[in-house]
Amino acid sequence: MPYENKGMAGFMNFRQGTVVDARPIAELIASFQSELTVDPAGVGAEQYLASVSEHAERRYLESPRYSFIVAEESGAVAGFIAIRDNTHLFHLFVARPFHRHGLARRLWHGAREEALRRGNPGEFTVNSSLNAIAVYKAFGFVPSGPVTTAHGISFLPMRLSPSEA
Repeated sequence: MPYENKGMAGFMNFRQGTVVDARPIAELIASFQSELTVDPAGVGAEQYLASVSEHAERRYLESPRYSFIVAEESGAVAGFIAIRDNTHLFHLFVARPFHRHGLARRLWHGAREEALRRGNPGEFTVNSSLNAIAVYKAFGFVPSGPVTTAHGISFLPMRLSPSEA
């Protein structure tokens, strides 16, 4: 599904993620580390940081529990989304130069459609970083619990049901 960027040259390529993507995915996540961890230096977030390392991302990409869609421009990862167990939006990251161009929405729509084809009835969960709450609300997610702090990160549990989609 080609995607023409607003104000950017070229087309974006969307494809299934593979183990080859583990490093660029981990690097993209790491580029947001200071915004994701309670301590900008990552102190106290060692368990979280290990869970998004290249090694961990490779394990997720190899596992049938996870489905990744990667968006590339000129061969570089511009963003990606991962769904766990066909119901939990596990990762959604877009490189800063591609913010506000609709890429997160395109990734979400692609992953959602794939999950629906695989039998999901339209119910999804996400643990939103505090910076991404507005994005998930725009997708139709609503808070399902209080802001939680664990493993050096804070997040808001959210859900989407068919009646909210």
